[in-house]
Amino acid sequence: QLVESGGGLVQPGGSLRLSCAASDMYSRYCMGWFRQAPGKEREGIARIYRNFARSADDPYYADSVKGRFTISRDNTGGMLYLQMNSLRPDDTGIYYCAKARPGYACSLQPAAFGSWGQGTQVTVS
Repeated sequence: QLVESGGGLVQPGGSLRLSCAASDMYSRYCMGWFRQAPGKEREGIARIYRNFARSADDPYYADSVKGRFTISRDNTGGMLYLQMNSLRPDDTGIYYCAKARPGYACSLQPAAFGSWGQGTQVTVS
C-alpha cells in the first residue's frame, strides 16, 4: 500500500515536499513519482533505483523537472520523498508514487509500475 501526502497550493517559485509511505519499502525496489495534469496522460517525472555495485541509490529525472526536483527515500522508515523547488504553473497536477513491477526495467514509463498510491493534488498558482 502506498499513501502520498504533502500536496497543496503554492505560488510560482515556491517549494513543496511530497511524501509517500510504503507498507513494504525495500531498497531493491524501483520507486517512482508520476503526475497527471488535467486533460493529459500520466507522466513519469522521477524514479529511484538501487545501484548495488555502488551501494547507492540512483535517481533519474524527466527533463521537465531536472534540476528542480529531487527524489529520495528512507528505506528504514519506508518513505519515498519528492522535493520540488522552483515550482511553475505547468507543474500543477495530481502526483502519484508507485512501485515498479518485478522484472521490469526501472524507467519512467507508467506501464512498468504495478502499485500506485491514491495521489495528492499540487496546484501552482
